[in-house]
Amino acid sequence: MYDYSKSQTGQTRRSFLSSAGFGLASVAMAASQPHLRVAAGAEEAGLGWIPPDGRPHRAPRAKQVIFMMMRGGFSHLETFDPKPELTLHAGKTLGESPHKSVLESPLLKNVREQVANNIIDKNKARIFPTQIGFQRGGQSGIEVSDWFPQIRQCVDDLAVIRSMWTGDNNHGAQMQFLTGRHILDGCFPTLGAWVQYGLAPQGDSLPQFISMGPPLDLQCNGGVDSDYLGPEHAGILLKIDPDNPLPFAKPARPVTSAMAQTKSDLLGRLNRLAAKDYPADASLRARMQSYELAFRMQTAVPELLKFDSEKPEIRKLYGLDQDVTRPFGQQLLAARRMVEQGVRFVQIFHGDGAAGAWDAHSALRQNHNGLCAQVDLPVAGLLQDLKQRGLLDETIVVFATEFGRTPGVQGADGRDHHNYGFSICMAGGGIRGGIVHGATDELGFHAVEDRHFVTDVNATILHLLGLDSRRMEIPGRKRLELEHGQVIHQILS
Repeated sequence: MYDYSKSQTGQTRRSFLSSAGFGLASVAMAASQPHLRVAAGAEEAGLGWIPPDGRPHRAPRAKQVIFMMMRGGFSHLETFDPKPELTLHAGKTLGESPHKSVLESPLLKNVREQVANNIIDKNKARIFPTQIGFQRGGQSGIEVSDWFPQIRQCVDDLAVIRSMWTGDNNHGAQMQFLTGRHILDGCFPTLGAWVQYGLAPQGDSLPQFISMGPPLDLQCNGGVDSDYLGPEHAGILLKIDPDNPLPFAKPARPVTSAMAQTKSDLLGRLNRLAAKDYPADASLRARMQSYELAFRMQTAVPELLKFDSEKPEIRKLYGLDQDVTRPFGQQLLAARRMVEQGVRFVQIFHGDGAAGAWDAHSALRQNHNGLCAQVDLPVAGLLQDLKQRGLLDETIVVFATEFGRTPGVQGADGRDHHNYGFSICMAGGGIRGGIVHGATDELGFHAVEDRHFVTDVNATILHLLGLDSRRMEIPGRKRLELEHGQVIHQILS
């Protein structure tokens, strides 16, 4: 069999692509095109399984998703879940307070990772008062932290879920949110990969799954893993740098656009010749499509990041006129422009560092005060902009974190990781706004009313996109019930 990975001169396909002006884009873009990879393993096993055809399983309420994760774990107690009892009993140990029963709750059992520290020790941990005030916002009157005054103005568009929980008490919970599996189980397809796997592309100039911000450190390909779904369903990591928006696609040496087009056309002809000889080679088809997409991205991505083309009032809406809000604002403005151009799933991580900047084990007031200021205006701006453009009805927006923070103090002025109860917000795309769903107990320790594991959010997103996760299962890869999650019907409009 002829080896089409090399030319007759011995030049590798990768080196040819580099000289053609693609650089590493040819490799990266192998993760960008859905519905081109036939499940070769399943075919070889004679299972007769056919991958999704790109059509939703039911009428969709939404077309795309913008998923924001605040890395490190923001405190629900200082953002979306006010607890006056914390201030009332501040300084007491949990055992001295009227709420010591929270430590005897059966909800503490069957948690995969035990909390081996003093934060839940009723004889040592002392209740830490809420570090910021809350006020009611909108027609709904939902209480939101004074650290989020702009988001509070949009609260009538939000479903605030105060009863989330997860099974990982460390920062692997970031991946558990995206995959449903504990990080110690290994890597599994993320939510964005499932969306790209299940739905056909909405455009041909950009990938369908894009990730921005600091990637999840050493966690399954930076949080864009597609694992057994195949690399063509992994997300593309995009750095928001208007001066160098696509560094992995820069040519090895300068070439004119005409030269790049000529070499791209030649590569396409060579691939099509190979495809005639090997029509069943799904990997070859995927590579052909990814090379073509990589070439189109060289034009599309720089245009995407030309923020100066936006009206001044739009740039101001996202905070591009302020140093504090500009970095996150640029990412969210880019996300809006991406979904306008058909990108299915955009995920944005906020908070540098291995664990994430929101990990306030000390100096919580200073930590959250600064970080909330970075994201408050841009998030509100995104919601307002999507709404005024008629995009919010078809775009699911998620503002989340991997877990909350403890009611008890850590050190002098911090809170530890807390996976038993925390809050997130959702909006748009079939989500009912202006509601609070679920509740934690008086101290914000346990989710006690309408409890939801993190994959319930994922199930809800897939449902609104018209997808049934069980109909996307691959033979030999049966998913756990926890991975599928349960649709949160109470927040749907």
